[in-house]
Amino acid sequence: MSRVAIVTGGTRGIGEAISIALGDAGYRVAATYAGNDERAAAFQARTGIAAHKWDVADYEACLEGVAKVAAALGPVDVLVNNAGITHDGTMRKMERDGWDRVVDTNLGGCFNMCKAVWEMMLARGFGRIVNIGSINGQAGQYGQVNYAAAKSGIHGFTKALAQEGAAKGITVNAIAPGYIDTDMVAAVPKHVLEKIVARIPVGRLGQAGEIARGVLFLVADEGGFITGSTLSINGGQHMY
Repeated sequence: MSRVAIVTGGTRGIGEAISIALGDAGYRVAATYAGNDERAAAFQARTGIAAHKWDVADYEACLEGVAKVAAALGPVDVLVNNAGITHDGTMRKMERDGWDRVVDTNLGGCFNMCKAVWEMMLARGFGRIVNIGSINGQAGQYGQVNYAAAKSGIHGFTKALAQEGAAKGITVNAIAPGYIDTDMVAAVPKHVLEKIVARIPVGRLGQAGEIARGVLFLVADEGGFITGSTLSINGGQHMY
């Protein structure tokens, strides 16, 4: 029987590409989203992948949502924590609410979703978790102390949880995308985006499908010896 996968933020951008790639590879996929009903309905109609609405920052909603997916498709084998938001601003301008919303969604959502699937993965001795970090969690970014902190936290979270799952057949890895051609990046002012692209050695923005390829590699049944790792997919913009 094919593996069951959940992709958070899975109806748009990078998440959409991941959901489709997993579906094409034979996984039974559930995609979550938080707010854009029209976009989610269009995604579901176009792909045949079920879209489930809940906020990953809401712990109880995650428990309930995962239980519904498991009841419909079977126990969850693969979790891709992709959901994320931005609320940029310098320290002088950022309010506490802007900090809390980004950290609660981007980092807290990883905890909530991992908690919701962890016991069923332990029970079967198999699991694949991929957390989507960011180049800005590795290198920092002006005006993004909340986003950079949350994404940096994902990388530490990944390494720690990987140690808990390693002997249980559960791998936990991260992908740190660079600047990818999505709606989020499209919202960046043109003159700023031109400066960003100029700093990318390959000379272009990445494509969402290139992140999806990395996910497929990490979640494969044959990937059991890869855990606690961060795969940087950034066109050479940040190397370390």
